Formats: sequence, C-alpha cells, structure tokens
Amino acid sequence: MQEEDKSVQISQEEYRKDFSCGKAKKALENALEIRTFEIDLYWKRSAYFWTFIAGTFAGYGALQASSSPAKTDLSVYLSCLGLVFSFGWFCANKGSKQWQENWENHVDMLEDAENGPLYKTVLTRPEEDGAVDYVRRLITGPAALSVSRINQIISLFVTVLWVQLLITTLPPFSREARINWAYVIIIALTALTCIGFLTFGQTHTGTNRPIATRRKTEITAPPQPSEQP
Repeated sequence: MQEEDKSVQISQEEYRKDFSCGKAKKALENALEIRTFEIDLYWKRSAYFWTFIAGTFAGYGALQASSSPAKTDLSVYLSCLGLVFSFGWFCANKGSKQWQENWENHVDMLEDAENGPLYKTVLTRPEEDGAVDYVRRLITGPAALSVSRINQIISLFVTVLWVQLLITTLPPFSREARINWAYVIIIALTALTCIGFLTFGQTHTGTNRPIATRRKTEITAPPQPSEQP
C-alpha cells in the first residue's frame, strides 16, 4: 500500500484549526446527534443478534430433549451457528463501541468553546459516611460501570459457552473412528468465518477514491406532424 493511502495522524492544534472559523458549533451539534444515533444502533444490533442466538439456543435445547436420529449432526450445526452469531455479536459490540467513543471524543474536544466542559465533567456522590451508607450505596447506589462493556463481556461469555457446547456435542474422539468430514468442514467454516470478522471485517482507514458517474436524462421530443401533400 502506498504511503499516501494510509491515515495521517494529526496534532491537537491541527484538529482545532480544522474546526475553527465558526465550524465548532455545528460540528458539536452533529457529533452529539450522531453519538445518540450510534447508541440507538448499538442496542438495535444487540437485539438483532440476541434474537438469532436465543432462537439457536431454543433449537439446541429442543434437540437435546428429542430422540431424532440426526440429533448429533443437527446439534453440531446449531452449535457452529450459535458460535458464529455470538462471536459476530462480540465483534459488532466492539465496532459499535469504537464509533461511539469516536463521537464522544469529538464532543470532548469541541464543547469547551461552545458550552463549557459539560459532557466531560462528571458529578458523583460524596464518599460514604459509615458502614450503613456504604452498604446502602453498594446495593442501591450508582456505580461507574459501562453498560456497553458489560454487554461485550456477556457476548464473549456466550461465545465461550457455544464453544463448550460444540465440544460437548461432538462424538468422543478415537483413532479407530472414521473422520466425519461434514463436521470437519462445518467447524473449519465456522473458524474461518470468525477469523474473517477480525480481518476482512475491519473498518477501512485509508484514502477513499470513489468513482463518480452521472447519468443523463432527457425527454424525447414528440414526433412532428407529417406535412400534407
């Protein structure tokens, strides 16, 4: 990749220069609006993944209670499907968090000149006075916990759970047993898909050079009346 195709790091002075000349106010409004939009998308994506993961869990549980001759095969396939959805959810959470922090950092940088350090000034409760107040705050008080980070931890836990379910579902390994190539292929595809999330799923940070095209639209002239001889 050529050097000019890579992202260029800028200094704080260059950042402030880019948003000078009255641009900071509008940029701050846009950053706050897009941050809210990103948070809304974050929870919509979580609901999307949870729907598929919950359905896969339900199918897996129903298979374990059944006596279907294809019970093992379907359980392996569902475990791989649940693993892909769970790891995809984990990666999507990390991607959403990256863009959320991006706009939060813009707000932090832009707000001082417009309305003061409102967004980055955190007001918290004072320290507890005594054991009773400490227990009360521990049970019912606020805590500096990130909801999005907790969601990431949950998605990672569900991913590990599916890995364990897949291992449990597979038949015991023995040298005498024949290799089930269907299992090998689906597990390999699952692993490659998860690796693809981390490689091909990364956000492009280089120079964008789109190709622009414009179509031409004209009204066809109506036919002229023929002249009478």
